Amino acid sequence: MTEPLAYKIVDAAEWREAVAEGAYAGSAVDLADGYIHLSTAGQLDETARKHYAGRANLMLLTVDLAALEDTIVWEPSRGGALFPHIYGPLPVSAVTEATAYSPPPTAEA
Repeated sequence: MTEPLAYKIVDAAEWREAVAEGAYAGSAVDLADGYIHLSTAGQLDETARKHYAGRANLMLLTVDLAALEDTIVWEPSRGGALFPHIYGPLPVSAVTEATAYSPPPTAEA
């Protein structure tokens, strides 16, 4: 894949802890799966609706994939689409932007 950036939705408190520690270890789901889930720009809204609907106090991280070198693996997920996964912690230095985030409304809203 050639996408230069990917995105991660995180709990704001978890991100504050990561900044203090210098790296983000992942959410409970990431830790259970053994890698940190990221999304491309085109995958972000569906990821947000599916996994973060109704949640508050979220941050959207913009991740520079080039800074992660071989820890990024593109693997099939929803519908066979390739998603970027980080095998290892996400260094805070690889995050180019962190902004407050609200998931888009679900289709029923």
